[in-house]
Amino acid sequence: MIPGNWQKCVNAPEKFGCDPYLANYLPILEARKNALDAMRQKLTGGKMPLADFASGHEYFGLHFEKDHWVFREWAPFASSVTLYGDFSNWEKLPENALKKLPGGVWELTLPAEKLVHGTHYLMYVAWPGGGGDRIPAYARYVVQDKFSGLFSAVVWQPEKNYVWQNASPARPDAALIYEAHVGMATEELRVGTFNEFRENVLPRIAKAGYNTVQLMAIMGHPYYGSFGYHVANFFAVASRFGTPDEFKALVDAAHGLGLRVIIDLVHSHAVKNEVEGIARIDGTSFAYFHQGERGEHRNWDSLCFDYGKPEVLHFLLSNCRFYLDEYHLDGFRFDGVTSMMYLHHGLGKAFCSYDDYFNGDVDPDAITYLALANEVIHSVRPDAVTIAEDVSGMPGLAAPAAEGGIGFDYRMAMGVTDMWFKLFDIPDENWNMFYLCGELLNRRRDERSVSYVECHDQAIVGGKTAMFTLADAAMYDAMDKFSHNGAIDRALALHKMIRLATCAAAGFGYLNFMGNEFGHPEWIDFPREGNNWSYHHARRLWHLADDPALHYKALGDFDRAMLEIANSPGFYQSRVQTVKVDENYKVIVFERNGYWFCFNFNCCASYPDYEFEVMPGKYRLVLDSDFAEFDGFARHGKDFVWTPEAREQGEFLKIYLPCRTALVLKREK
Repeated sequence: MIPGNWQKCVNAPEKFGCDPYLANYLPILEARKNALDAMRQKLTGGKMPLADFASGHEYFGLHFEKDHWVFREWAPFASSVTLYGDFSNWEKLPENALKKLPGGVWELTLPAEKLVHGTHYLMYVAWPGGGGDRIPAYARYVVQDKFSGLFSAVVWQPEKNYVWQNASPARPDAALIYEAHVGMATEELRVGTFNEFRENVLPRIAKAGYNTVQLMAIMGHPYYGSFGYHVANFFAVASRFGTPDEFKALVDAAHGLGLRVIIDLVHSHAVKNEVEGIARIDGTSFAYFHQGERGEHRNWDSLCFDYGKPEVLHFLLSNCRFYLDEYHLDGFRFDGVTSMMYLHHGLGKAFCSYDDYFNGDVDPDAITYLALANEVIHSVRPDAVTIAEDVSGMPGLAAPAAEGGIGFDYRMAMGVTDMWFKLFDIPDENWNMFYLCGELLNRRRDERSVSYVECHDQAIVGGKTAMFTLADAAMYDAMDKFSHNGAIDRALALHKMIRLATCAAAGFGYLNFMGNEFGHPEWIDFPREGNNWSYHHARRLWHLADDPALHYKALGDFDRAMLEIANSPGFYQSRVQTVKVDENYKVIVFERNGYWFCFNFNCCASYPDYEFEVMPGKYRLVLDSDFAEFDGFARHGKDFVWTPEAREQGEFLKIYLPCRTALVLKREK
């Protein structure tokens, strides 16, 4: 079964062998598709493509048109709106009051000389019983004054428009994703910049073998410690990292290195800040958000969008298109999709039955919005990639909307990282091979997924990186190659094995968080009052990976060698063939695209003649986690070749399989 035949699977599950349980929910799936068609018709009136409707950023906000400026804002319950700033000596002058148009839209025309590049401005919005300063919802550049701490919008109209040098690379067969945060990508105790990331980090990512950069915290957020997930300014890149043109230069340089760029798109909620964000932008709590309790996400201390309101859909769909048009991005990872799809936000919910995906707890408006967003993105950029972060396992999330799905290209395989971190809590000699292998391969056959050992989530809010979890305190004094420490030896061996197993068994994509490829130590903690505003844990110690005397370099080298296999032609298009799961010996062997992956998770037993059935041919050792260059014990020769033994039952290979070691053999036909 391959992606693209999802509807066939639904209509005839017994024939296609995909998911017979979906047959019971065909009426609901059909109703979802009808709701999508009805909303598309409502938004476009049947007179334009949906992608054309998603162009609110070209109408709202501040724009220079021929010989004058035009500013527009949607504030339906405001009684007056006035634009003011340093161009008016920060006085709210009557001549800068906006005129109200039908539909709750306000408009102001200003002469060309009134505003120049770099002008700071705000709106003052009055409403019955009050009023306050607001940053425009469609502002494209928002900065914070370093002295007062106040935020304002800034006119971004340089004399010369940015000239793009490089086209986006072609969409790869599989996404090998490097998740990164620009601000914490520096070694210094401060916020890193777009320029520094472009110059210092992008070359590392390209050299490491990844083909996609996923950037966090790009959308404007007032609190640095939110990791970018409390968004206030949806159309403005975070100015603490640099200017819009500097972000364009970053994307452009990535494309020149053969890297595609996607960002975290946070449409699952918005920050409560009123002056800086869109909360109570017209004095009401329900312009963009649900009213009352439903409008607040109690665990995230944020506001929940009303996905059933056309004006909100116009805002969010335009936001999708804006980043594709303006910044030449190659797609998005949609954050918090579980929270969007369910009225309970997935909080404290165990998804144990298909009824959980199709009952009254599901928000149909959110499902419709997600399908519309994917339609807009893929219409504007057919080669764009969309990834859904969902822990619930919603069927059809990464199936085409035309076939009853929601339209994402990938879904995050969040169960894989949960599995690894559960195993870390018990001695590895007690790890169950059937559970381990089952979780690695537990995914819907008809939908693409992205697997990962760890992303940023595992090391934040009291967590640790995988390497630090495995090695613990020994990382502080035993990571040099001249130390001999049992805890470090164990951690190094398992770190390599679990990453190879996850990458090799992944669906159609693999993800790594910045620095974890070389076993970055400790945890992530942004500057906050509780740590005396320290940047100590909000940075990346790149020098560790560059020092040949430290084990970190060997881990990074292994990651690079692993990705060479993952990048081989047709690797992720081939199915994983499970050859052997041996709980007694703690061994897993599987084949993919002519590569045979052999894992011995036994903590102390090595097997001189471990046997399993193979196809005819010679088998060359192409990767060994135990190689000396990866700081292993070098129990194999690098040019080892095996020839299987022919028997009546088939061809059988006997290999030396050392403890806590992964071998990759390549079949030579």
